[in-house]
Amino acid sequence: MSSGIRRRLRTLLTLGPVVVGAVGLAVAGVALARHVLPLAALRESNDVVGSYLQTVGTIYAVLLAFVVYVVWSQYNDARLQVEREANELVDLHRTVRCLPASIQAPVQRHLERYAELVVAEEWAAMAGRDEESIERIGRHLELAWAGLEGFEPVTRAHEALYAEALSRFNDLSDVRTLRLTSARVRIPFAMKLLLCFGAITTVASLGLFAVDSFAIHALMAGAVAGAVSHILYLIADLDDCFAGDWQISPAPFERARGFMARAASDRADAKQ
Repeated sequence: MSSGIRRRLRTLLTLGPVVVGAVGLAVAGVALARHVLPLAALRESNDVVGSYLQTVGTIYAVLLAFVVYVVWSQYNDARLQVEREANELVDLHRTVRCLPASIQAPVQRHLERYAELVVAEEWAAMAGRDEESIERIGRHLELAWAGLEGFEPVTRAHEALYAEALSRFNDLSDVRTLRLTSARVRIPFAMKLLLCFGAITTVASLGLFAVDSFAIHALMAGAVAGAVSHILYLIADLDDCFAGDWQISPAPFERARGFMARAASDRADAKQ
């Protein structure tokens, strides 16, 4: 079974109980409302309730659309930052290859170790907000910088390559900072409360309608509850882009690590 199919099945197994539970609660709420509230009284206020629900529903729909747009944009930005960081890492590793061996070997070693730790540990550290591990992994970039910083080029070729290496390192450091910022940013707690309260209010208000058929009434409330719960699940998942069900993959760093491993192997063969 491919990883894509497994991922979809995992999503269905996680999303299914959320949607089914929301639908079940909505139907139970409709049954309770019909039992407690007189149908004749509700029928008299149908026009008022309809206007009220249209206003509340429109406001909540706009809020949901805005939040989905924001978290989806943040998710895509974070994914692009991962791609950029992996590319900058490969470019820096390749540029340093042209510098003297005394600088090349230690800098490339730290870059290779950094790529290993990002894949093996930093994804879990970002998901768990383990700042200590993140700082420890970033230390390898500082050690690579220390190796570059002490180099003094003596030829024009080395001078140009050294300037390029410094520029690549700065870009790498900047993109790493952006990636870590994306892992830390979350929807504010007040916004989460508003989303949950809006969902409860919108679905519960459907119980104020006077509908002769219980089946139709339950179908209306269940459909709205299912759709809203699905959207809220999507928002929660995308908001935690490095730990959610559809978390951003570390595949770009795995490819970068493979490139650097092949370069290290070629280096070893050249020495023999």
